[in-house]
Order: sequence, then C-alpha cells, then structure tokens
Amino acid sequence: MVTKPPDSELDPIAQNTETMLAFHEHEMDKVSRHQQFLEYVSDVIGSPTFLAAAIFFVVMWIVANLLARQYHYKNIDLPPFPILQGIVGLAALLTTIVVLIKQNRLGKMEERRAHLELQVNLLTEQKVTKLINLIEELRHDLPMIKDRYDAEAAAYQVPTDPESVLKALDDRKET
Repeated sequence: MVTKPPDSELDPIAQNTETMLAFHEHEMDKVSRHQQFLEYVSDVIGSPTFLAAAIFFVVMWIVANLLARQYHYKNIDLPPFPILQGIVGLAALLTTIVVLIKQNRLGKMEERRAHLELQVNLLTEQKVTKLINLIEELRHDLPMIKDRYDAEAAAYQVPTDPESVLKALDDRKET
C-alpha cells in the first residue's frame, strides 16, 4: 500500500513559505538581546503614537512655559526654548543612531538573502543546462524523432558564464 505524503510536501507554496520562515528564524536567532531591544525602540519610535506623543510633549512644553510667564511662575525654559531644542536635538540624534543600527542589520540580512538567491539561481541555471543537454542527447538518439539542428537549443546548451553577464551589464551601464 502506498501512503500519500502530507499535503505540505506536495505544495510548493507551503514548502517555499516554510523555507523563508526558517531563513527568517535563523537570522533572528543571531540577533543579540541588545539588538532586539534597540529594534523594539526603533519600532516604537517609528509608530504614529510616538509621533503624536512627541508633538504633544513639544506643544505642552511651549504652552506651560508661556502660561508660567503669564501667571508669574518661574519659567523653566524661556523662548526661543533652548532646553526644548536641546531635548529635541538629543532625541533626534538617538533616533538616528537606533534607526541606523537596525538598518545596518537589515542590510546585512538582505545581503545574505541576495547571496543565497544568487547561489540558488546559479545552481538552477546549471541544472537547466544539464537538462537541455540530456534532452538534446535523447532527441539525437531516438529513431522516431527527426534529427535537426536547433540553434536556440544549441545556444542554451552552453552554460551561462556569470562573469560575462556581469561584464555585459557593466558595459551597458557605461553607454
């Protein structure tokens, strides 16, 4: 009795999704706790709620300092609000650093993904070339198929040289 494999083994979409999730999990396993914390901070800073809170803070700072002057309280920060400018400047510096740290990690992950994709594409090209060679060999060997020259098949039988493709791309960019 032949047993049927689970549907996920036959479904290429499910297989591809699992592979991508495994790649993502593998990359996330390499992230340190400090990096995870910084990325959490980056996500919070990048939220609409944080934008609203920052605007609310600035407006309340300005209003509180202007009202303090009217009601004869001591001002914390007189216009043009140098303390507020310092706080906003420090927040901008820290935000920039946190975002750059996250972008650097994501850039490295994207570079690894692109390298993996290139390796898979090169391997696929090699396999396809081999299959074309085998099919052409079979076509020549089968007596019931008329043997004829196929220029396109002959061109595809030659493995693609990545170096020549790169050179052609570079030459095209220069013109």
